[in-house]
Amino acid sequence: MIDLPEKPTLAEIQSYVLQMKKARGFNTTDCFYECCLLAEECGELISAVRKNAKGGSIGTGSVAGNVADELADVLIYVCSLANMHGIDLETALRNKEEKNKLRVWKRNA
Repeated sequence: MIDLPEKPTLAEIQSYVLQMKKARGFNTTDCFYECCLLAEECGELISAVRKNAKGGSIGTGSVAGNVADELADVLIYVCSLANMHGIDLETALRNKEEKNKLRVWKRNA
């Protein structure tokens, strides 16, 4: 049994995802397939957000999950794709934020 540490770091979450996927026999090599699954989970997240939005609705017979569950699924697939590409997400986030600090951000008024 693989346990996720209490209050894990991003690196620990990423490592847990890899171990969990291997233990359960899930995909750990097909990046295109993993991207398709990520897109599917993003769609489920959008449905859950819309369902819970003020005035939001979904079609009769449709079932939308809760936002927390769908966000967790998206995180799992993002970590999995990072693992498949040999990317340390914490380093990638830090590097991207350094680039973002140099950008000029425009907002529509």
